[in-house]
Amino acid sequence: MAVQARILIVARDDTLAGPLAEELDRLGWRTVTARGPYAALAALADLPVEAVIIDLGTGGEESAGLSRRLKAASAPRRLPVMAITHGDKDPGADDFDFTLTAPVSAAQAAMRLEVLVRAAVAEEEFALRGETFAQHGRQLDPPEPDPGPLRVLAVGEPAPQFLALANLLVEAGAEITAAFTAYTAFDYLHERRFDCVVLWAGDKAQEALSIAAGMRRNTRLYHVPTLLYLPRGAEISSQEAYEKGVSAVVCVDAAASETARQIIELARDFRAQAAIRQALEKARGSGLMDAATGLFTRDLFAAHLIRLAQASRARNRPLSVCVLKLAEEPEITLARADGRLDRAIAQIGSMIGRLVRVEDTAARLAPEIFALALPATGVAAARAAGERIAAVIGCTAFEAGGGRAPFVAHFDLGAAQVHAGESAARALEIAANQAMHRKAG
Repeated sequence: MAVQARILIVARDDTLAGPLAEELDRLGWRTVTARGPYAALAALADLPVEAVIIDLGTGGEESAGLSRRLKAASAPRRLPVMAITHGDKDPGADDFDFTLTAPVSAAQAAMRLEVLVRAAVAEEEFALRGETFAQHGRQLDPPEPDPGPLRVLAVGEPAPQFLALANLLVEAGAEITAAFTAYTAFDYLHERRFDCVVLWAGDKAQEALSIAAGMRRNTRLYHVPTLLYLPRGAEISSQEAYEKGVSAVVCVDAAASETARQIIELARDFRAQAAIRQALEKARGSGLMDAATGLFTRDLFAAHLIRLAQASRARNRPLSVCVLKLAEEPEITLARADGRLDRAIAQIGSMIGRLVRVEDTAARLAPEIFALALPATGVAAARAAGERIAAVIGCTAFEAGGGRAPFVAHFDLGAAQVHAGESAARALEIAANQAMHRKAG
């Protein structure tokens, strides 16, 4: 099967777009380039494009309003559009989801694309979940971003450039908290919520990177964006920083106003996405979920899966399902017989709910059978998600009580993609049949 483009780059020439497309292709973000608005619209009509990058430095007057036109043409699929400016180019009032300033690192672009595409899928899922819940007599509360000032944690030495940047952020209405060491920074990160973290590398570049890497290993801090301020002659490269999980890198020579704009944009983007995630999480308290696990019930899942399949066809996005069935092992047979398994099932279901992405739908189909519906996901990625969940649960010892040794639970799993002309029920049946004969991992 031919690999289809995921990213559309709109640029008049290949000065920036050529190297960027080549690197994005290498990173797994297959690209296609359009030389103008009409070619871009044609590409959107023919390909399942997930996001667009517009090079404003080569688009001239034709770039004006292009973002809105592309978004409208891709409806009902939500299409993130990212702009690349060239310092003197102002993106203006166009509806861009994020703006980068040339020169652009492909690693940074890929990181932002991952965030933007997931946010778009989550927004689509919230709308669909709202329809499913309304069908069952419940209303979901809309996403409500925190209305307070954006909260920024500034970590590092109080260098003049760093202080100038902090002053600009305060003038923009942000609330700044300063931390001079990594220990203080993590204390603040565990005590408070921040919308962005700004790291001043100074003479301690590796310490700054360790903070970014540590945040990526923490589930609560994973999505918080980080901006690294690199001084001249820094011992680390921007590429190394992006590989460690930094969201953006700026050098000491960058205009403080441009850096402040990037930070505000990162923080606002994070806050909006956090509101979507929280709104989806609240759905667990709707009263429609399985009482023991907090997951979708079988009937609610069936209704939502039909809606997901319809939406995937309308939006030209893939949809896959995964079924996890508790493996028949002697340890499980004994735990089932004496009631220990019933107590563990609630914990297992709760773990599955926490291990899936917020845009995925997890359900309990039967006492010992669980299912996942994964929008915008191919079958290979769906299987990998199921295997990851099964591996985590398989490493967990469930307390037996009564002085007995804890027991472990393993899963058999199957995965299938909903193909054109095929019902979601058929894909679920295929995945279930696989789970009857295949062990996870």
